[in-house]
Amino acid sequence: MVGRAIVYDLSGKYNVTVVDVDESALEFCKEHYNVLTIKEDLSDVTSLAEIIDEADLVVSAVPGFMGYNTLKTAIIKGKDIVDISFMPEDFSELDNLAKENNVTAIADCGVAPGMPNIILGHYDQKLQIEKFEYMVGGLPKERKFPFEYKAPFSPVDVLEEYTRPARVMENGTVLSKPAMSEPELVYFEKLGHLEAFNTDGLRSLLTTMEHIPNMKEKTLRYPGHIRLIQALREAGFFDDKPIQIGENSITPFDFTSTMLINEWKLEKNEEEFTLMKINIQGTKENEYRHITYELLDKYDPKTKLSSMARTTGFTATAAVNLITHDIFTNNGVFPPEQIGRDKESYEFLMNYLKERNIVYKKKNRMK
Repeated sequence: MVGRAIVYDLSGKYNVTVVDVDESALEFCKEHYNVLTIKEDLSDVTSLAEIIDEADLVVSAVPGFMGYNTLKTAIIKGKDIVDISFMPEDFSELDNLAKENNVTAIADCGVAPGMPNIILGHYDQKLQIEKFEYMVGGLPKERKFPFEYKAPFSPVDVLEEYTRPARVMENGTVLSKPAMSEPELVYFEKLGHLEAFNTDGLRSLLTTMEHIPNMKEKTLRYPGHIRLIQALREAGFFDDKPIQIGENSITPFDFTSTMLINEWKLEKNEEEFTLMKINIQGTKENEYRHITYELLDKYDPKTKLSSMARTTGFTATAAVNLITHDIFTNNGVFPPEQIGRDKESYEFLMNYLKERNIVYKKKNRMK
């Protein structure tokens, strides 16, 4: 679904080739957009390398477990790349390889991680930041039992978010906390109460922004959802050790993710929304500053794109245009906060999103 938004935004300006293992996804793209399509299993890096050989730039919107090899393959082939795969590996390990191959690679460049990093990178130039926190979630408008949740991207990535330990920065020390820990109810105007809980969304910020003593990321869901997920986890449904069922061997994790693909799939034209709140607290010339950004984006009936697809995909396409317009030209692998540090890149990206009606509303408070 996110890939579809990327194709929508790029195909009007560039020659786009869409590659996917899913024939129905390719048929949709051919029917609605001016693109070429290739059916291929992109976990095969040999095929991947051949496919991207003629490309000028690659956008990687693959599931997280495929992200690192996709990124590495593009770099080896000397292709600039924008990535939104949310890979578990440390993509900074490929930085030297990208420099050797004269490649510009921008990773984690979606709505989150992505936009909070970019905004933080921008303000890190302006303030002595003491605290950074953001909350984010994509939710269906209609709450449907039992999960009251739909996933606009790979359910495997959602489950990994629910199981991967959450790293936070507290008083200058990186701490690892259980995923889904420290739940709290947070009130949002127009939406009511949502539940926020720890997830591992800080990622590269833990090293690039280690001078900020307190940082945290939380995911937002409807109240009650996380309790159900915790019950599944404790009952073993997320275990990765195979179990024998008759003559078949399967991991509970694979079984659960397969079951949830349809359960969590957004229906055609189903309304949903993406909500984010970013808090930055610090000082400038010994004056306290509290800056907040809020995003509430909804399903777009005109383009028939989900808000999560729009907010994630258009952040990635903004980064594509940063590269093709020669605004950001450095070689290496860059986390989004490095893009935010560059004033011209930051302003271009924010305006690019605003033109597509994705607006981060800013409030600035001083004591």
